[in-house]
Amino acid sequence: MVEKFMPDVYQKSIYYINYDKLYKKGIRLLLFDLDNTITPSHVHKPTKRLVRLFDELKDKGFKIIIFSNSTKHRIEPFKSELAVDACAFSLKPKKDKYIKIMNRFKYKHTEVAAIADQLITDIYGANKLDITSVLVNPLSDKDLTITWINRLFEKFIYNRLAKKEVFIRGKYFE
Repeated sequence: MVEKFMPDVYQKSIYYINYDKLYKKGIRLLLFDLDNTITPSHVHKPTKRLVRLFDELKDKGFKIIIFSNSTKHRIEPFKSELAVDACAFSLKPKKDKYIKIMNRFKYKHTEVAAIADQLITDIYGANKLDITSVLVNPLSDKDLTITWINRLFEKFIYNRLAKKEVFIRGKYFE
């Protein structure tokens, strides 16, 4: 049961992901979670480092979408300053918005990678559609209340995955 929470890729942060390898695999659309994936949940605008990374990814040929359960108001400064598309209230792990995005922009599930910090919403949601799932460590210990609750369940899942010797936090893989 816990295998459905297993990411395809696990890296320290978005800055350690081998994007060239994803591109060679056929990935063209990157769905980035917002809070604690590309920015801590208490930060309200992108850093210069994040802007540079997104510019480099777009230059490589990736389509980037901020794909978040957050509000439109929360996402807007990032969408604007990073010059990317965004999907607020994505209701992860439900499949609907993933499918809507893939249909709207004409991508197959094999061309999409979801990059995020949570197993229960992000990784599970991507895995349900056989989208490449990329887990990164959260950028901050500060979380919204609902996320904090999810983190309690995540501890159980991490422990189960470790017992099965298929996933160990801090042991990164591509």
